[in-house]
Amino acid sequence: MDLLEQAQIGARRWIIIAGFNFQPSEFAKIGFILFFASILSDVKEHGKIKEYKYGFFYPIVFMAPIVGSILILQNHFSATFIIAVVTVVQMFVAGTRITHFLVTGLIGGICGAGAIMVKNGGLTLGTDFRSSRIQTWLDPFSDPTGDGWQIIQSLYAIGSGGLFGVGLGNSKQKYLYLPEPHNDFIFSVLAEELGFVGCVAVILLFTLFVWRGVVISMKAKDNFGCIIAIGIVTMLGLQAMINIAVVTGTIPVTGMPLPFFSYGGTSLIANLMAVGILLNISRTAK
Repeated sequence: MDLLEQAQIGARRWIIIAGFNFQPSEFAKIGFILFFASILSDVKEHGKIKEYKYGFFYPIVFMAPIVGSILILQNHFSATFIIAVVTVVQMFVAGTRITHFLVTGLIGGICGAGAIMVKNGGLTLGTDFRSSRIQTWLDPFSDPTGDGWQIIQSLYAIGSGGLFGVGLGNSKQKYLYLPEPHNDFIFSVLAEELGFVGCVAVILLFTLFVWRGVVISMKAKDNFGCIIAIGIVTMLGLQAMINIAVVTGTIPVTGMPLPFFSYGGTSLIANLMAVGILLNISRTAK
């Protein structure tokens, strides 16, 4: 999402200090993983992780203000979604009962959907820009020069790559056609230049990373390290999955960089910090 679009929807995702821009939500993800792992590991060590009050209700109470502040202050739905999913995975790995998720999730989903959909006595998909994104995702060619431009150009780039691509550095769509080719849509450029083979290689690398991260989590020396490792793996794997799904038109367009590939200092630094923590856990693994 560019700065103009952020201004139009009232988002404040970047902070400028001494001429440097950074996105606080990227560091908030890591901080939240560490903070939440500390809570869950402490509850688990006291043998109360199976109790609804300590193993589910209290962690959710800690999560809600942080997720709400990111969603309200930054209008950053994708970051909110990632934190929520990471939280659920960490709680599941820690040992929270599945029935607590199912019952509370069903009730919360019904109430949340009703609050979002019902507006002024009618039904809506939420804010105008999110409604437009969903409609464009369903039929991007209904507005090929407007909201549908991004996904259409992305599909053109992917389709032009063929099996082996047009060659590294020979992409044509990245020149004034594909928005954010260095960031959110870098996978489309990769598909055009390296083709289907290159795409499969990148997906396999992310799959290998997730698998090794899960192994590190399983072999961590304590619950704290285990929950941190699974949180980091979930965060990076989910970001990669969402980015690839967006550029291929599988889900509506949302601002989500591809870890380790997209240009951007804040995201790259945060991802490297997360991997550093993961490697530190692996050093003391069983």
